[in-house]
Formats: sequence, structure tokens, C-alpha cells
Amino acid sequence: MSKLTAIYPQAIEHTKNKVMEDMNYYLETKESLPSFSQYLSDRGHYLEQIWVNIWLNKVTNDVPKNEKKEFLREKGFEVQGVDRKLINKLFRDEMREYQPFRVLEWTKETFSDKEEEWEQRYQQAKVDFIKRQEVTRLEEVRHRIRAMLEETAGDMLEKDYAQVYLYVRHFTAKQLAADIKNNVKFKNVDTFALEEKLEDEGHFNPESYTTVAKFFEELTGDIHKTVNWGRSLYEYQTYFFVYESLISDYLSELIPERVLEKLPVEIKEQFQETFGEKLTPSFIKGSLKQLLNEVEDYFIEDLQEEYLSDLLKIADIPFDISVHQQIFEKDFAERERKKAEEEAKLHRKREAEERMMEDIFGQEYNPSFGRHVRYILHIGETNTGKTYHALEQMKEATSGLYLAPLRLLALEVYDKLNAEGAPCSLKTGEEEKIVPGAKHFSCTVEMFHEKENYDVVVIDEAQMITDKDRGFSWYKAITKANAREVHIIGSRNSKPMLLQLLGESDIVIHEYSRDTPLEVETKEFHIKHVKKGDALICFSRRRVLETASRLQSDGHTVSMIYGSMPPETRKKQIEQFNSGKTKVIVATDAIGMGLNLPIRRIVFLENEKFDGTRRRLLTSQEVKQIAGRAGRKGIYDVGKVAFTKDIRLMKKLLIQEDEPVHTFAIAPTNSVFERFQRYYRDLGTFFELWGKFNSPSGTKKASLAEERSLYNLIAGTEIEARLPLMDLYGFLHLPFSKNEQVLIRQWEDTMYAIIQGTTLPEPPYKERSLEDLELAYKALGLHLLFLYRLGERTEAIYWERLREEMSDKVQDKLKTDIKKFVKKCKNCGKNLAWDHSFPTCDACHSAKYRRTRYAEDF
Repeated sequence: MSKLTAIYPQAIEHTKNKVMEDMNYYLETKESLPSFSQYLSDRGHYLEQIWVNIWLNKVTNDVPKNEKKEFLREKGFEVQGVDRKLINKLFRDEMREYQPFRVLEWTKETFSDKEEEWEQRYQQAKVDFIKRQEVTRLEEVRHRIRAMLEETAGDMLEKDYAQVYLYVRHFTAKQLAADIKNNVKFKNVDTFALEEKLEDEGHFNPESYTTVAKFFEELTGDIHKTVNWGRSLYEYQTYFFVYESLISDYLSELIPERVLEKLPVEIKEQFQETFGEKLTPSFIKGSLKQLLNEVEDYFIEDLQEEYLSDLLKIADIPFDISVHQQIFEKDFAERERKKAEEEAKLHRKREAEERMMEDIFGQEYNPSFGRHVRYILHIGETNTGKTYHALEQMKEATSGLYLAPLRLLALEVYDKLNAEGAPCSLKTGEEEKIVPGAKHFSCTVEMFHEKENYDVVVIDEAQMITDKDRGFSWYKAITKANAREVHIIGSRNSKPMLLQLLGESDIVIHEYSRDTPLEVETKEFHIKHVKKGDALICFSRRRVLETASRLQSDGHTVSMIYGSMPPETRKKQIEQFNSGKTKVIVATDAIGMGLNLPIRRIVFLENEKFDGTRRRLLTSQEVKQIAGRAGRKGIYDVGKVAFTKDIRLMKKLLIQEDEPVHTFAIAPTNSVFERFQRYYRDLGTFFELWGKFNSPSGTKKASLAEERSLYNLIAGTEIEARLPLMDLYGFLHLPFSKNEQVLIRQWEDTMYAIIQGTTLPEPPYKERSLEDLELAYKALGLHLLFLYRLGERTEAIYWERLREEMSDKVQDKLKTDIKKFVKKCKNCGKNLAWDHSFPTCDACHSAKYRRTRYAEDF
């Protein structure tokens, strides 16, 4: 125990010094000399404690952890994996009896029977006490004088600030004139980019700078240290820091001298009488440090607002306070006049911009429902027949339009209506299936066009109007639909918002309730409990595939649904479940959007989902939307819902009353772009104005983040130069996965091909894995989006056939590759339980934990 041995004599020496200090403080308070025995009687209990305190603190702080553990191990303690705090406690307990220093014995040996030495210590203690009292008195006097100096300086600066400023102004003007004449200008760079060599651009041109602040941004060519968020960093120096230091030094000389002049004679005399020397500017400077730092900022702030030309004019004028006062007043008045002119100009510009914004966006998002349209609201829970009843009304109409949130739902309605003898065409942006003579259309909501007329329009999943990115499509369809009847299908919590949006229109409301009750199972679900008709819900593609793999290995036939799955593949997976070829379905929350399946029980394998930013608990509406798919009417009398954990909490979310939604999303319309083009022709300005536009109460603007991101790729290129604004925005707005870099490159290459009049590039294509095939399917979809937008319908037929083949390949790949998606530990490869929440097994996690603890110990 080398450290313990080394610090032991140090602790003894420290203890002896503390005893001496205590003895002196004891003696100085006594009017007459107390005996040594009296001292021991009064302070003996404290002397014993001195050693314990000093020794325990020193061993706790100075002895390394490994030495403490070794000492305890030799004493028979088990210390492996023991908490640091417990190690310290055990060690301190042992140290209490470790070679104790007998303080009282040492004190008695040192001072017993030494009355003369004891009396000398008493006399010295009294002398030291008197000296300390005198020092305290002088410090109090010094403090009072400093307070008076601060008060005098504060009053002086408040009264004479303008005069002092004239001194600082002239001093700065001379320095500026010298720097601009003698120094070189460097090309501006990021001040922290020290790897960039500064480029000399020649002499300064004073006319390039309006205010002093603009000149202060220039680089001096030197490097200095700065502090950023508590870290010391080096950066290229700007003139601001140079002048901050110069002005600080100048004020620290000027202000103390002026304060000394202003001080009453009695204060100066009191100082000399107390300290035996004259009061000097140097002493005043030391007393005013805080005040000087504060006023320095005011002077620099005022200087930066000055016109550089005004300061350069006074640099060579000898300083006379009355002369410079007149010059400053004239300069200030002129500066205020120019500032007023600039503010008036800015005000006029803002007013003009507000008028323009009102003209462009104005009443577009405060819709008037003066048209002869009847709105029929179908409001209710999931799986209550809302869509069925609305579609029945559309079938009976001479013409109709169904608007779906998903391409798969549009395809489902297209198949349904044609199977029931009602000719219906399909339009989704990526495909068109035109049925000769059809007056009905099934489309995705983004395909709505406000200039088309129908007898009946059906808008499904209207609560999606609140979605920040897609919600405006529902807004446009609801507010711009030209039809005799518009049927709007929505959840219960969307009703107040829809009624608010429709205002005084002719409205009929049909409310729906479930005929099939939902029943929450009281036992936590385990995968061994899976039965025919179950739909297992998780919130990632990977988890869907892993769970399906586990079920197949247990002998179950399984269908799968997840967001990136091609709709045709998804349709085949659903058909297999509907027909009984598969007994179980594993899906993400995509199952909650309008898909009617013969599901007996919805099982939530997870209660949380990643929303793009963080993992969070499901909302009540999400739980209801998904759980509502259980209990298909006519097949099951009861819809069952199960959870793997936290049943009470999840049941509360399922049954709690919906919170109404009151805001909906808005985005640019054709009318907005038409009005915008009266003023500007570039999308960069449009995005800027959209950012400034304050959306009306009850609305929220679509962020247009994806469109802006694509626009930044082609801003200033020939693509922007040669395409009309609305056509360009239409291409930016194409609905494809904009977080896939492969697809973004495809989009950019295709845009160049369009404006150069060359053949569109073929979509990227790989077949090595399921992910490759799904990405290739998306690439084909993007290619078709371009073809249909360009009116190339004949060529689109070929690519639609290729996309169907790609969908078949995805379906085949699912069959062959599903066994690869076994949940395994990412470290050791060991198979993990189906409900294991982490990417590593317990053994690997424990080993990592032990390694971390070992590293902390040493």
C-alpha cells in the first residue's frame, strides 16, 4: 500500500498544524492567560476529532480505487463488481482504526510543563489578533471607498456619457484611419476554417462599408483563441476583437482619471489618512473592473452603429470637445434621417409584400361553400361499414369518383365495382386502367383535379387531412370537389373539424357504430398462442419478416403486409389470407388503413413505434384504428384484441374517448401558383414566400421539405431555366420515396433527359435480395409517374407489365427468403426469442457490461 504509507506522515503534519491553529484562535479570545490544562479541558474533544477528519478525507481522496480494493480483499472482503460508493464506505470504516495518531498525547508532550512557552504563545496570539482586526478594519475602509468610487463613476458616466463617448469616438476614428490605410484586406472565410490559407485582396475600400460594424467583420490575418460552449478554440481574428481590446484599454485609463477629477476632496483625504498614500487612477481602475467591463459594451455597441465615413472624416481633426460635439450632433441627425428613410422604405416594402401575400394566398385557404353541393358525412369507428354505404351511393350515380389514401385501396374499389357490374377505371399516378364507357373512377387522393365534374364524389379516410405532408390533398378534394353529392368518410374525432371546415353548407351526417364488439384478452399473448385468423402487428419491416419466419418454422401458414411491399404483392398476400390459404397475417400499421380482412384477433406485438424521431407509445387513435380491424362482420361475433405486455395501459388507450382534431394541413394549389406568377417566375422565391406565409387559424402549412430538397438539386440549372414553373413544381411533387438516394438520382437523371429531349433513363434494377427487388419496384413506379405525367400512356403499358413481373418476383422472394429473417444476436449470431427487445443476446450484453465495468475500475 505505497500510497497509504506515503500520505500517513502528511496527515500527521496536517493535524499538528490544525492543532496549532486551534490553540491560537482559543488563546486570542481570552482576556487573561488560561492554563494549558484549561485548554485541554475546553478543546480536548475537538482535538481528538481533528485527526479522524483529516485522515479519512485524505485516504478517501488520495488512495486509488485499486489500492482500496486490494486492502479490503486482504481483509477478507468480496470486492469484485462492488459499487464505488460501497468500496469507499468499507475502506473508510477500516481506516478509522488504522494506526491512529494520538493527538492529545502529542499535545501534552509538546506543551506540558512549559509555562513560559505557553505564555509566549498567548502573547503572540493576542498580537496576531490585533493585527488581524486592523487588517479587517482597513479592508472595510477600502470596501467603503471602492463603493463610493463605483457610485461616483456610475453617476459620472450616466451624466457625462455623451462627452466620454466623444473621446472614444475620436480615438477609434484615428485607429480606423490608420488600419484602413496601412493594412490589407483578406478574402472572407469561415473564421474556424484554419486549414484555408487567407488570400490577400489588396487595400481596403472605405466606400464598401456602410457602418463600423461591417468593417469589424473583416479579418486581421492573425489567429486568436476564443471560447465556444466552454471549449477553447482557435480562429481567424476579426477587427471586432482588436477594437474591443483597444477600446477597453483606452476606457480603463480615461474613466479612472475623470473619476479622480470628480471625487470630493474629503474622500481623497480619507484615503491618504487611512493608507498613507495618495489615491491614484491605478487604484480606481482596480476598483471599477466590473463597471468598466459593462460600459465598454455600450460604447462598442454605439460605435458599431456609426457610419464608417463619419468617423474617417474626424480622424485628422484635433480633439476639441465643443468642435467634436457639433460634428457628432450633425452626423447623428443625418444618420437618424437616413435610418428613418430606410425604415420607411422597409415598411413600404413589407406592406407591398403583405398585399402580394394576401393576393397570392389570401382567400385560398378560407374556402367559401356557396356552391350547390350536398355533403354527406359518414362518421364512425373502423370496420363499421362507412365506406360500403358511401360506395353504394356512388354506384347508383351516373358518374362517380372514389378517392383513396392508398393505391391498394383504389385498386380494391376498382376490382369491387367492376366485379359488381359497375364499370370503373383506375388512376393512381403510377398506373391507369381505363375501362371503355366507364363513368366511375377509383383514384388515389393526390389524383383529384378540381376542374372535373362528377355526380358523386367519395373521399375516404378524411381524418388524414391533419397529416402535415399529405393532408392538403384531402383539403383540396373536400373544398374543391365539383359534384352533386360529396361523401366524406372519417373517424369520430374528425367530425368537429370537418363540420368547422364545411361551415354553413348543406350537410347530412350518418354515424356508425360497431356491430361486432371488441374484447381485450386478459392474458399476455405469447407466440405459442397464435391461432387461425390472428393478425400480429409490429412496426418495422424487419420485425414483420422475423416474426413471419418464426411462425413458418413453427408450422403456420403466413401472409405479410408492410409499407414498402408492392401493392400487387400486398394484394396477393391479402387474397391468400382471405381465401384461407394462409391462417395468420403479420403486418405493420398499414393494415389499419381501410383494408377489410377476416381477422379474428388483432395482436399487438409492440406497444411503441418509431415515428421518424424517437420511439414513442402508440396513440389512442392508432390503437383504435388497428384494433378495429378485428371481428369481421358476418364471420366473427366478437373481435378480440391482445397485447404482449401492459394490458391495462393499452386497454385504457383503446377505450378512451377520442380527442377531437381541430387543425388540418394546407399546401399550394394551382390557383396559388397562377397568382404567384403575376409577380415572380422562380420557385426559390415561392418557397421563401411560403415560409413567410402565416396560415389561417385552424390550419398548418405543409412543410414542402421534400420538394425544397429536390429543388435545391436543380436550382439555377437548365432544368429550372427551361421548364414552366407549374410543370417544374409538378415534377418536384411526384409521390415517390424521397429518402432513397437511388430514386433521387433517377429523378434527377430523368429531369435532365426531359429538358434535353433524350430518351428517359431506364430505372435502376437489381435482384440480389428482397430489398433490391422492392427498390427496383419503386424505381419502376417512379418511371411510370414520369411517363403518365408526360402523356406517354402507350409506353407505360410496357413498364406496367414489367412492374407486375417485379411484384411476382417479390412474392416469390418472400417465399424463398423468409427463412433468412430469423432473429439473431448481432454479435454472436445466436437465435433470439421472438419477443426479445434488443439486437444482442443477454450473454453478449452481460459480457459488454462486464468489460465496461472493468475499464471503469482500471
